[in-house]
Amino acid sequence: MPSEFFLIASTALMLTVFGLVMVLSATSAIATAAGEPPYEQVWRQFVFAMIGVPLMFIASRLPVLFYKRIAWIALILATVLQLLVFTPLGVSNDGNRNWIEIAGFQAQPSEFLKLALALWIGYVLFRKRTLLGSWKHVYIPLVPVAALVIGTVLAGHDLGTAMILVLVALGALFFSGVRLRVFILPAIGAALAVAVLAVTSPDRMRRFMSFLNPNCLDDYFNDCYQPLHGVWGLASGGVFGVGLGNSREKYDWLPAAANDYIFAIVGEELGLIGCAVVLGLFALFAVGAFHIIRKTDDPFVRIVAGGITVWIVGQALINIGVVLRVFPVLGVPLPFMSQGGTSLVSVLIASGVLLAFARSLPVKQTAPVPAPAGRAKPRR
Repeated sequence: MPSEFFLIASTALMLTVFGLVMVLSATSAIATAAGEPPYEQVWRQFVFAMIGVPLMFIASRLPVLFYKRIAWIALILATVLQLLVFTPLGVSNDGNRNWIEIAGFQAQPSEFLKLALALWIGYVLFRKRTLLGSWKHVYIPLVPVAALVIGTVLAGHDLGTAMILVLVALGALFFSGVRLRVFILPAIGAALAVAVLAVTSPDRMRRFMSFLNPNCLDDYFNDCYQPLHGVWGLASGGVFGVGLGNSREKYDWLPAAANDYIFAIVGEELGLIGCAVVLGLFALFAVGAFHIIRKTDDPFVRIVAGGITVWIVGQALINIGVVLRVFPVLGVPLPFMSQGGTSLVSVLIASGVLLAFARSLPVKQTAPVPAPAGRAKPRR
């Protein structure tokens, strides 16, 4: 079995277990104070982990040809699932309508769009691999279809998830090997679109201006409340942290302690060492994924692996950057670790696709050892 397989599988499992521990720590105290069972939230996350981990290893056993054949089907099904948020099944949360609720369980369909979009772009560019020198063959149908898919998420006012989808598309396009000028134009177009969407939304502009405000304490009870408590949680942890389970910010000071700001709880309870472990695990995951991209001789594998890697590692860096106040609040979870069953299952399945790609890597042929000079070959 290739070393990339073990590297990606082990880091994905360790991050998932680490996330379960931190979700338990971040939710049990508030649940107990509210008279609820302390393990209810982590139990739900554990159930999704028990679904996602087997799916990851099932996905790892499927051949690359299977992923090529389901690319179009996966994108169509994921888009139809995303459109359900605009039906009576849809649920709004903080102004975003990107969830559906069925039988008491909520799900975020846009999480599955990330993997489906990476597979579809990989298949389209793989089929056109001899025509990628022409910008027309690169942009059509990639740009209009990707724009429509991302538009279904923007219609629900979820700019953070839409930005991750843009990163998936740009990552896949970059690793397809197209000319630099062909890649730069969509990148500039995406940046301009994000800027326009931010400027035209009063809510997004307010959050962005609070991010730029050097005196954020002046707006403590509004948009600066959560970012400030996230930074204070990290700062109070120091090098070794205050101890697992001893966070003070999780007691209703940090609203999204188990979700988008779980990295702040890691920093507070486990300190700089805990943060370094999380970053190190994501770095090892990236190393394994980039080895697949470098070693494969299949353009489809390279493109899809590039899109998935940019998605998972890029989203992790964005989430951590938001907690550190390097970026404005975007509302994207930390892969593998943030509370949210749909996000966890989607990244585990995506990791399974990477594992399947690792199994398809060409095996190096070892050269035969030459016989010592002067020794006669044995007669047959």
